[in-house]
Amino acid sequence: MDYSSSSSSHRYSYDVFPSFCGQDIRKTFLSHFLQGLKRNEIKTFIDNGIKRSDSINSELVRAITESRIAVVILSKNFDSSGWCLNELQLIMECKVSLEQTVMTIFYDVDPSDVRKQTGDFGKAFEETCHGKTEEQKQRWRQALTQVAVIAGEHSVLWASEAEMILKIVADVSNELPSMDFDRLVGIEAHVAKMESMMCLGSDEVKIVGIWGPGGIGKTTIARALYRKVSCNFQLKYYKENVEGKYKKIQFDDNYLQKHIEIEVLSGLLDHRNMKIPDLQEAQLRIKQQRVLLILDDVRNGELKALRNLIQSLRFGSKVVVTSGDVFKLKPKGINQIYKVVFPSREEALKIFSYSAFGQKCPPRSYLEQAVEVAKLVAPFPLGLKLTKKYE
Repeated sequence: MDYSSSSSSHRYSYDVFPSFCGQDIRKTFLSHFLQGLKRNEIKTFIDNGIKRSDSINSELVRAITESRIAVVILSKNFDSSGWCLNELQLIMECKVSLEQTVMTIFYDVDPSDVRKQTGDFGKAFEETCHGKTEEQKQRWRQALTQVAVIAGEHSVLWASEAEMILKIVADVSNELPSMDFDRLVGIEAHVAKMESMMCLGSDEVKIVGIWGPGGIGKTTIARALYRKVSCNFQLKYYKENVEGKYKKIQFDDNYLQKHIEIEVLSGLLDHRNMKIPDLQEAQLRIKQQRVLLILDDVRNGELKALRNLIQSLRFGSKVVVTSGDVFKLKPKGINQIYKVVFPSREEALKIFSYSAFGQKCPPRSYLEQAVEVAKLVAPFPLGLKLTKKYE
């Protein structure tokens, strides 16, 4: 059966559709993989509660065709199921008709056996094909041969399954369309410079500051950076507006250090709003993982309180700190400081135009007024955005 459909004006409901044999990996590899996708806000189809049979139902057909990426996890019993083979057949059809991205994971199975249907994998395939038409057998065989030549991760080549999952999640994230930078004027250049300063490919622990006056876009840059690179880290946490949270409350140093450290550890370990049962164990886990920590709008007390935690980081962990006061950053062991420069006149006009008119350039009838407003409110992007509220 041909499940394919036109790719024109195609809508997507999911980022990822995972195709797998449940008896092999559902309670082990798959659960950790899905957790990694969820942590990175990758919308994934979950098949819980779907009754399986020889033919795939309309819900699964829709889920596959409305997913940007299909991740096929080939394991030893994958071809023992006509259900899995029918899923695979549809996925390979969507690869052609919808230009769907297909990624492969060979989990305890030889890619050569999948491609040629040999070995134990081939024996299972022949058993599944028993009683099927030759036409159906050839469609399944073609799908297996096609998927096996797609380069993917092979579990036997990885010493650590956790590291393999981290790599796969990062690859999935990189395959997805970039976040909408169109209305964040100049953001790509800012993010690229920050990525360079952070040395993402190195195992060196780096602490990088983002400095500039209020309203210039430090938080926007930090958020965009987090969204783009967080998939490369095992643990990550974006701590928003640190200074705004504590500046009106007086804490003694010991209480502040413990309170902030617990909050950051909770965020990194995904225990938000939950008490950490063992602080020392949490600290040990942090030391064993690659961490991304972004502290937005800090003051001296917060950086001092987190000094011990930051100094304990390993394995290429990165810390990003934003502040409007360069003197809060310079003496705190920060490796480099990125100074956010004012937008050009052209960029200022674009920022105002997106905010006021929802488009890149102002309408002709408002062009002169828009240029004057951009001159008056520039160079602060936040001011350009807020101006619309008072029209």
